Amino acid sequence: MSDRLPTLAVVGATGAVGTVMLDILSTRENVWGEIRLVASPRSAGRRLTVRGEEVEVQALAPEVFDGVDVAMFDVPDEVSKEWAPIAAAHGAVAVDNSGAFRMDPDVPLVVPEVNAEKTRDRPRGIISNPNCTTLSMIVALGALHREYGLSELVVASYQAASGAGQEGIDTLRDQIEKAAGDRTLGERAGDVRAAVGELGPFPAPLAMNVVPWAGSLKDGGWSSEELKVRNESRKILGLPDLRVSATCVRVPVITTHALAVHATFEREVDASAARELLAAAPGVVVQDDPANAEFPTPADVVGTDPTWVGRIRRSIDDPRSLDLFLCGDNLRKGAALNTAQIAEVVAREFTGS
Repeated sequence: MSDRLPTLAVVGATGAVGTVMLDILSTRENVWGEIRLVASPRSAGRRLTVRGEEVEVQALAPEVFDGVDVAMFDVPDEVSKEWAPIAAAHGAVAVDNSGAFRMDPDVPLVVPEVNAEKTRDRPRGIISNPNCTTLSMIVALGALHREYGLSELVVASYQAASGAGQEGIDTLRDQIEKAAGDRTLGERAGDVRAAVGELGPFPAPLAMNVVPWAGSLKDGGWSSEELKVRNESRKILGLPDLRVSATCVRVPVITTHALAVHATFEREVDASAARELLAAAPGVVVQDDPANAEFPTPADVVGTDPTWVGRIRRSIDDPRSLDLFLCGDNLRKGAALNTAQIAEVVAREFTGS
């Protein structure tokens, strides 16, 4: 414990998530002393604003972690896999937003509203941030699990183009521009595909379409995104036998993932009680008045921090099941914000606050 504010390094500060991270650091309570911005050598020397001050970006190298207490990584898996252990070896706690360590049994997978206590159990000096799709729902489900005991999940995700990075955003915008002037598109098979041209990171046109695929192919026809929802939910909630079935769909939305969730619990649930419980849960906003067309949509949720929940109703066929619809900004809570929240939990270890 020390009166000194801990030193933070942001690795990947110039990327899409890193840019959101700098905004978050500038608007949340200041728990940091020095903040170092780190990126690839080609970005070294750039000056970025954080907390109202210009900071020069340093090239990623072992010495940038000297004296660093916490290092947040917003970089591809292979970069994290190499450099997070180096940061830890230099004495920093590495908080990693990639998928490199999520299922490592010696690396906690943390959502502070759900399992903040796991941050102290970090034998490798690394803490992992969940996938953005999992994060878009797990804060709400964690609150419900504490009350009712979760036993099964059936999930359909509706994932934004930004989940595929800047290339996904650029591809969707280009496709929309090409398709916008033709009011006949969508009337014949293949006409949208012919009109939009390049598919980018998607296996089919995203403009004027939905694509029932996100991630890479795994055993049994499952995608990597679908298995992440299953495996990460189990680890975060401490339910290794939780039954989970997910279908991940890409939709023509720039940012904010949405999910339709059918959750079954050990005990009978009441929709009104669940609504009140969620409204009181940290990090959750309930917007649920369908009679007045009030429910969360990506267009209304983008740029906000909470998980938004609506369409809360008890299953017609099973009093132990709830159906609900959730939205969460995949670049904020789904990536940068949760990473920052984990880092803040660790920072309190240094200050005792």
